[in-house]
Amino acid sequence: MTKYMQIANDIRNQIVQGSLQANEQLPFEKDLCEKYEASKMTVKKALDILVAEGLIVKRRGSGTFVKSISSTDMSKLLVSNQFRGLTALYSNRKVTSELLKFEVIASNEEIKSKLNLENEEFVYSILRVRYLDNKPFVMENTYMPISLIPGLKRQHALDSIYSYIENDLGLKVQSSHRTIRVRKASDIEQDHLNLEPNDPVAVVEQVAYLESGSAFEYSISIHRYDGFAFETVIVR
Repeated sequence: MTKYMQIANDIRNQIVQGSLQANEQLPFEKDLCEKYEASKMTVKKALDILVAEGLIVKRRGSGTFVKSISSTDMSKLLVSNQFRGLTALYSNRKVTSELLKFEVIASNEEIKSKLNLENEEFVYSILRVRYLDNKPFVMENTYMPISLIPGLKRQHALDSIYSYIENDLGLKVQSSHRTIRVRKASDIEQDHLNLEPNDPVAVVEQVAYLESGSAFEYSISIHRYDGFAFETVIVR
């Protein structure tokens, strides 16, 4: 992930989590350069992203301020922030991946149904363990159509797949449908997530969609019981 995206993600998360309040002034660019050990141009690109998203405003002669966001817009932001991927969501922590499998396979009936594929298509089959601060956090089994996500490499899976999709391919992730269940961890999950026999796990099955409406991801994520929290926003 590029440095300016890391900075934008960190400031965005501070706004979402309430560390930066509405109308609060951000540090000056030179101070942000020192904080993030980045050039002035890199910080400017990060701030420009947040301006375009409507999160901050630049006031000539005064500085940069958090925009006064309505409760409805903040609700939408809280939801959309969940679609940015683990690397963006935990931008202030060390996120690493162990890649257990990266293959191209023919889609079976289940994958075709979940991704709404008319014919048998080739898809990426990716199995990885994601770590937060060097501790196992989640085990992800992901399928993506090559036709929608071309050029995906092993390095992208080790870094951030969503960053590649949005920044390199210029695609926008819009929504997802999730089903959450709880069950006992399997042997392989116990091994990779450092769990004890009979420990529970949260199983999140997801189909994610691009702005075009096309399903680009079918995934099954296995979360440690002590690191999983389900958050939702209900707007009347």
